[in-house]
Amino acid sequence: MILIGINGHKELFIPRTAAADKNKVVKFDHGNRLVFQPENWFCNYGVIITIENENHKNELKYNTSVRWLKTEHKLHFFEVDRISNLYLNEEEVNEIADMLAYKTSKVLYPLQISVDEHGKFYDVENLSVFKERWVNVKDEIYKEFEGETVDQYCQKIEEIINEPNVINLYLKNDYFVRTLFFGIYRKFDLDYHSEITETFPVVDNTVEPQYKISLEVDPLKDDDSLINIQGEGKLNDERNVFDFINKAPFSTTIEDHPMMNQEGDFRLMYYLNGETFLAESLYLECDIQLEQRKKISVAISSLEEN
Repeated sequence: MILIGINGHKELFIPRTAAADKNKVVKFDHGNRLVFQPENWFCNYGVIITIENENHKNELKYNTSVRWLKTEHKLHFFEVDRISNLYLNEEEVNEIADMLAYKTSKVLYPLQISVDEHGKFYDVENLSVFKERWVNVKDEIYKEFEGETVDQYCQKIEEIINEPNVINLYLKNDYFVRTLFFGIYRKFDLDYHSEITETFPVVDNTVEPQYKISLEVDPLKDDDSLINIQGEGKLNDERNVFDFINKAPFSTTIEDHPMMNQEGDFRLMYYLNGETFLAESLYLECDIQLEQRKKISVAISSLEEN
């Protein structure tokens, strides 16, 4: 009698947000939007940047701080500052070229930037102060170093500082800033996916390589109460390998239906605080095929307060 009337299989769908503990459910805004609300945000981060070309690999480590300053015209303003020495391949920089690079970089910090409502880097906001800072930085350098190499290096820095467009382009290549403020705060569909097209400065080019990336956010917080976001993508650019090697800002091959260059991969993992939705740790990996495959990876973790 129990079997009478049963003439087919039934499927039971359990929503991804089903959880006994409702505190584990991520609170999205209207339209499954992940909201960026950085007011009063202050955090110190440890940063590891790795640059690889086939068998050659360099690793840079340092600590930095990020402080929210204000919000105006739908832009958030932040101050970014280096708070430690630099370590290159596990050793504190001590070669004269490395030391000069480190000393002269002090002219840039604290750095003030603006970020849009998606949490994406927008612009450098304090270009005008670099000339003023350079006077003191230059004095410090000549107290420690002297010689023709130092003179030439300082002259190059002055040329960059005196050209706002050049230094602005240089600062937009800051891997830490571009990773932390990549722009992941956006709408997700009912399956918690979002398709985006973004650029990243994996090569030195006025027009950065473009990647098509699929993002996915877990609607439930993990065991550490963190919001998990993952993304994978491919290079999606009309320029070919030779265009990138020659630093061409556009494709030099004119075709009605150009083949998109997909010789590059992109991957990211973000872990956001479940209450503030701000970054606790993140990892970004981006590569592109040139004469050799070039790969940039950036690992960022919040530092425990003493």
